[in-house]
Amino acid sequence: MRRRSLIKGLSTLPIIGLIACKSKGQADEREMNTQVGSETEVADVAAGTEVSMPAGAEAGTSVGDETEVEWASGQTSLIEVAYPDDTLFDMTNSCALALSASTTKGPCYFKDETEEDISLDLEGLPMQLCLKLVDANCLPLSNYTIEVWHCDIHGVYSGDLSESQDSDGFATSFCTGDTESAVQSTWYRGQLVSNEQGRVNFKSQFPGWYPGRTVHIHFAVSDVEGNSRLISQFCFTDALADEVYTQHPLYRERGVQDTPLNSDGVFPSSHLEPFIFNTKKNRDGSLLAYQTIKVL
Repeated sequence: MRRRSLIKGLSTLPIIGLIACKSKGQADEREMNTQVGSETEVADVAAGTEVSMPAGAEAGTSVGDETEVEWASGQTSLIEVAYPDDTLFDMTNSCALALSASTTKGPCYFKDETEEDISLDLEGLPMQLCLKLVDANCLPLSNYTIEVWHCDIHGVYSGDLSESQDSDGFATSFCTGDTESAVQSTWYRGQLVSNEQGRVNFKSQFPGWYPGRTVHIHFAVSDVEGNSRLISQFCFTDALADEVYTQHPLYRERGVQDTPLNSDGVFPSSHLEPFIFNTKKNRDGSLLAYQTIKVL
């Protein structure tokens, strides 16, 4: 049975230690990224815009409702809305985009078999994470495995490797700060198999940040034979990140991230749109984040 950690298990002192560790270790992740394109296949990812917002609306406002809804705060059980249907992805116009390069998986990856709800009862801003996988002709790809992993609201990755057979590159101290609750957990990482529409839906929480990186979510795609087809990352707009980190009660103690998108060393310095999630605030105060992934 997977062991679960509670947020209260993260004390202030270990988090400070992690911040110092990541500041020093961030060069390792950026150095790994200099090999972009050498180990992973080039892919086309849908442009990231908040297309669900009406003209003139700001990120984080409630769509179709004159009364703004406050961000939900707590476990994913607060998500009351159903996942949106596939017409959600029709608005991203992914097939009209140029190819964009993959990024490397970084030092905080290991395979975990958690499925839909990867939060494992931790608290934060509840988030629906919806991804659709298509081929070069925009036809859906079924039976592909899509993995996701990201840090918790404090910028800490989980690090329980006891049941993983793919953890050789995991940098425990860098990723977990040697925090006991993190080392004993597998939160915010998991995998699902795409359905006939190429779709997977995860429940999670909006990630925190750590020094040297803009807020991001890693993902990987493997085909039906288990061959790696794509390793990359998605991110969020600075406006949405700033709103969450300054207004949400579980995030604002740490404040605004120290690395905005245009200063991040992993995402490209220009043409960032293909890497940015489309987002919407749901009527229950949870966040919807979605993207289309196109593999060759």
